[in-house]
Amino acid sequence: MTTENVESILRLDWTIPKKDYSAKIIILPTGEKMVIREISRKEVPQLLDTIRPLLTISKDYYDIVSARVYAELLGWYRYRVRNEYCLVGIVNGELAGIVNNRIFNDKLCISLHTIALKRGARVGAHLFAAKQEHAIENYKVDEIFVTAESPIGFKRWMVEWGLEARPNVQHELGGANAYALTKESYFEKKNKKVFGERPVPKEELQKSMNFKTVIPDVAR
Repeated sequence: MTTENVESILRLDWTIPKKDYSAKIIILPTGEKMVIREISRKEVPQLLDTIRPLLTISKDYYDIVSARVYAELLGWYRYRVRNEYCLVGIVNGELAGIVNNRIFNDKLCISLHTIALKRGARVGAHLFAAKQEHAIENYKVDEIFVTAESPIGFKRWMVEWGLEARPNVQHELGGANAYALTKESYFEKKNKKVFGERPVPKEELQKSMNFKTVIPDVAR
């Protein structure tokens, strides 16, 4: 077989209809504005540059989370994963956080990771809510499987969101058992968890399209 033939077997992309995420803007507790938008595949290298300094930061398990996000984004960039999407939060023209999910099928979404690069402003919480908003409201899945790799993640997602334990379900990331955010539970919690205004003013949206790569707070 030729290299081209093998690549045609290995190359993966969207196997279900792709849905676009409409950007929104949120006022953080600091008073700053954060634009949340979906990134394109061509922006992945810039995200990788930002994540790389975190690979050796053991604090709050940034090392394992960032290593896995790095691999997931690289897998998407190299067409080695199907149905993955990534949202980013941009504050003052700088990357503040990254989240990603993978649509398993028309009923189930796999929640992958959340990385807050700007800490102390609820960036991660808003981004986590946004990626689940995309899965349930745009992709219309019935539930999302979530797991955690850090105590902070467990408190933020499983406890604060009141996720349903699924003791007999193994999340595809391995490790701790899966918890589920169901469609019904999401809409019950939406008013207290999901925030933001649409459309994003043109000036703010343009600023988010040309964001700067900075050293994350935790790596400084």
